[in-house]
Amino acid sequence: MKTKCIIIEDEPLALLGLRDHIEKLSSLKLEKTFDNAIDAIDFLNSNTIDLIFLDIEMDELSGIDLLENITYTGQIIITTAYDAYALKGYELNVTDYLLKPYSFERFIKAVDKAIKNNKVAQDTNFIFVKTENRLEKVDLDSILFIEGMRDYRRIHTDQKGIMTMENFNEIEKRIPPTKICRVHKSYMVSISKIETIERNRIKIKNTNIPISKTYQKSFFDIINKSNV
Repeated sequence: MKTKCIIIEDEPLALLGLRDHIEKLSSLKLEKTFDNAIDAIDFLNSNTIDLIFLDIEMDELSGIDLLENITYTGQIIITTAYDAYALKGYELNVTDYLLKPYSFERFIKAVDKAIKNNKVAQDTNFIFVKTENRLEKVDLDSILFIEGMRDYRRIHTDQKGIMTMENFNEIEKRIPPTKICRVHKSYMVSISKIETIERNRIKIKNTNIPISKTYQKSFFDIINKSNV
């Protein structure tokens, strides 16, 4: 299966060069290109993408601003001429950092890393979460839903509730959305544990969970694929 990607880059020559690199790799499928972050955000809110190639210095909204204002669980490769952003990029859990001008060989290494990370996320059956002063192993199959509670997230499982201060972005990056996906700013749900879906409400174990407009399309895309 090909890795679906997009380019967010406002320099025409840099965009063309990146497109050319992508077209040389059979493992990648370029879905769309954007010359600004605002249009890209609209697209990401309603489409599922595996990998983003993201420039940092852009008009109106920078690449860093984009990362801080979206919920995205796939891989991110930053492409920029400014090495000052490297540390900030890694703080935001980017996959790799390509400093312009970069070679095709360096590009391949970054892509291979992204594909490997996606595969690990898809194959995993458990995660470790920080809770109190320890790491606790949580089987993904035991999770009913995850609820946001101010500074904490409560992981509701078949047996118990687990409190963690890890944010949704940190959790999402380690869980394949086909198993447990975001449906609201305050909720993630286990697809296999859904009992009913009615009027943008999900029912799991007598709990009604709202589906917000932001996540509506991506959620129903996953649901529809699971019925194929």
